[in-house]
Parts: sequence; C-alpha cells; structure tokens
Amino acid sequence: MADKFDVIVIGAGPGGYVAAIRAAQLGLKTACVEKWVNKEGKTVHGGTCLNVGCIPSKALLETSHKFVEARDHFAEIGIDLEAPKPNVAKMLEFKNSVIAKNVGGISALFKANGVTAIDGTGKVTGTKQVEVTGHDGGKTTYEADNIVIAAGSVPVEIPPTPLHEDIVVTSTGALEFTEVPKRLGVIGAGVIGLELGSVWSRLGSEVVVLEAMDTFLPMVDTAIAKETQKLLKKQGLDIKLGARVTGSEVKGNEVAVKYSDNDGEQELTFDKLIVCVGRKPYTQGVIADGVGVGLDERGFIHVDDQCRTSVPGIYAIGDCVRGPMLAHKASEEGVMVADIIAGHKAEMNYDAIPSVIYTSPEVAWVGMTEQDAKAKGIEVKTGSFPFSANGRALANNAPEGMAKIIADAETDRILGMHIVSQHAGELIAQGVIAMEFGSSAEDLALTCYAHPSTSEAIHEAALAVDGHAIHMANRKKRK
Repeated sequence: MADKFDVIVIGAGPGGYVAAIRAAQLGLKTACVEKWVNKEGKTVHGGTCLNVGCIPSKALLETSHKFVEARDHFAEIGIDLEAPKPNVAKMLEFKNSVIAKNVGGISALFKANGVTAIDGTGKVTGTKQVEVTGHDGGKTTYEADNIVIAAGSVPVEIPPTPLHEDIVVTSTGALEFTEVPKRLGVIGAGVIGLELGSVWSRLGSEVVVLEAMDTFLPMVDTAIAKETQKLLKKQGLDIKLGARVTGSEVKGNEVAVKYSDNDGEQELTFDKLIVCVGRKPYTQGVIADGVGVGLDERGFIHVDDQCRTSVPGIYAIGDCVRGPMLAHKASEEGVMVADIIAGHKAEMNYDAIPSVIYTSPEVAWVGMTEQDAKAKGIEVKTGSFPFSANGRALANNAPEGMAKIIADAETDRILGMHIVSQHAGELIAQGVIAMEFGSSAEDLALTCYAHPSTSEAIHEAALAVDGHAIHMANRKKRK
C-alpha cells in the first residue's frame, strides 16, 4: 500500500484542482490524480477547460474578433490601415501559449499549497481506496479517508456523423484547424457550436449551423435569444433550425451531410464538419463494481445538494454530476466539498450560477427567464434597456444588444438577469451578486453607477422594472 491521504481527488480540471488546493489550504493531506498527457508525453493539469475548451476557445474568439474589428470597423472610428489578413498559424501559436501559461500555473499552485500530484488514471476500488494506473501500465493503490471524483465530461458523438480524421471533428479538433475552411458545417446551435462557428466565420468560412430543435437558445430569455439570433445572422452565420441530421459521407477532402427539415430531405457539402451536440459525463471505468456509488442511466453520479454520493466519504463534483456543465460551477462545488470534509458548514446556491456564450456580442444570463417564471405560475415584472441608448456603448462603437431584469411582481426580488452585449460576461456578475444577496430591482435602481460605463444599462433596466428609466421613453408613469 502506498501513501495514505486525507483527501484524494480524481481529475485535475476546474473542479478537481480547485478542490485539491482548497483541501490542502485547510490543512488536509491531499493528492490529485490526473491522466491527461500532452503531445510531449507530459502530464498536464486543467482538464478540458484549460487544454481544449474554455481557455483555448476564448483565445481564438478574441483574436478573431480583433481581426474583424480591424478589418471592418477601425475605419469607422478613424483608424486607417491596409486590409489585415488572418495568420492562422500565429493565432494557434498564441492559443497554445495561453494554454501553457494556465497549465503551468496550476502545477505551481499545487507545489505552493502542498498538493501531491499523481500521474495516471484513477479508479475508486473501495470506500477508501484509489487505484492509479501509471502511464507505464503499473498500478499503485492509495488509501484516503475522503475521495472526490472530478472526472469531467467528453463530447457526445452521434451515429449519423462518425468522426473522420480532421474533416469530421468534435470541438477539440475545431481548435486545431491549420487553415480557414471555405465551407464549414456545425451540428448544434448551443454554446460551443455558436462560439466555434463564430471563430471561423470571422476568419472567412461560410458557416452553416444545423440545429435539430425548432427553438433558438431555449435556455435563454426569449427576448435575448431573438436579439442574439438576429445579430449572428447579420454577421453571416446561417442558422437552420429544425434541421435533424440523418447521415454523412466523407468524399475525398469534403463531407456531404444529409438532414431533414420542414421542406423534406436536404443535403449540404462542407470542407469541415464540427459535431457540437453536447457532452456526457466521463464516469465509465472510474468506479469499480461493488463500491456502491450510484449512477443514473446517462452515467451521471447521484449526489445530494452538497455533492455527497451514496457512499460516506466519497464525493463527486463538476460535469459528472447533475447541473450545468460549467467550469465555475465545478470549482465552487470543489470548494464546498473541501470545506465540508474539513468540518466546516458549506453550501452552494445553484439558483445563482451564471452562463455565458462568448460570441460577439456576448450573451450572459443568471436565474430564471421570463418564460420560466410564467411556467411556474410566478407573476413577474420586467425591465429592459438597449445598449444603443448607453453612452459608453456608443463610444465603444458597440451599441448592439440589451439588458433585461426579471423581478417578482409582489416582492420585487430579482429572479433573473439576461444580457446580450459587449462584455456581457463581465456585466452579469452584477446579477449574480444581486441574487446571492436577495436584492430587489429597487436595490439596483437606487445604486449609484459610474458614468460613462456599460454597466449603466443594468441600472436603467432596474429602473425600467417600475417604469422609471431615465434614458428611455417610459412606458409607465412614475409613482
């Protein structure tokens, strides 16, 4: 038997590495097991988020956005330059440098906090045992009083579009295209599909997004979704709703995709096809038979509100449990679990988890949509404000979008905030904080905001809840 630990965490993604660091900070002897190996054969931390997800995609989104700004909008604000050209190789080089800095940062944090990094594939083999298979195939068993499973998730593959080399790929492959595809197909108009479609559309691809559902972004407030769809269409994304993919065939260096819609059977040919139809928990092989940890039919681990599994001392967090598959949700669960193991009282507010789509403009939301509230029989009042009436947004040459607040009609408590705008992912934090503290729309309306700032649109939306918006024609009389 190898070393014994107070806590062993399986997986060093945003949930796992945060849980390990927090546990170590609380004085617990902690180890974190990670199997991810880079092209050089070295174990790397950060999971999907840092290596092939959140961070690299944002690097490409930012560089491609800057390219479009220079190409299409600099002249509007008085900057003349020769027509810029995208340098995909340099963009990939920048993306990879960002990954390296983030991954290296986690390794440094492990050392600084005394977390033992174990290389290999972890498997729970007993209520207090973790077996690690090293990269050389050797097996070592570790003992731990507490085990945290943070194994993450993987992209879902679908039978009609089997992956094929670099032609039919998942989101991971879409981050490695070495040249701009002339015709790009994207299956799935969710967060990942819209972000990746935006990257390559900005760089010159003719992008068609095939979405099986008839509704665009059903998890987003209807008004915000409608505005977002209009803006993305204006940018050149051809989003086909109600388009169910039925088959594909790779022919040479292109792929023919068959799909059905209201007009019958259709076919389109692309140079590259990205399959973005969601992710599934990575739990197969992580827990040995007989341990007693319960899983549902989709592979998610059963946990309570504090991420305890059915076996005392074994916890699970992040993408392999219920709730949205978001890095920040996983991180906060990791902190909560570490605190509980250390004997502290801890909980997490699952009603105040923000979501962001990093298109341009960004889309961000927290809490209920107006349609959610009505479906639950809650009477609401809402306030909206367009960024076209915000001084800072106009000065930024970014007037697109709007902010919307949903409040309980009886108590005025904020139930949700929804934004489509430049930097919406930063602005949404106001909604998260407001909901965390149980704020009313009036609380935000009575708050003094800096001028000029795009955050003033949130202030005006809060004022608009009761018809008091200053910089917009009021629909209601002041009380």
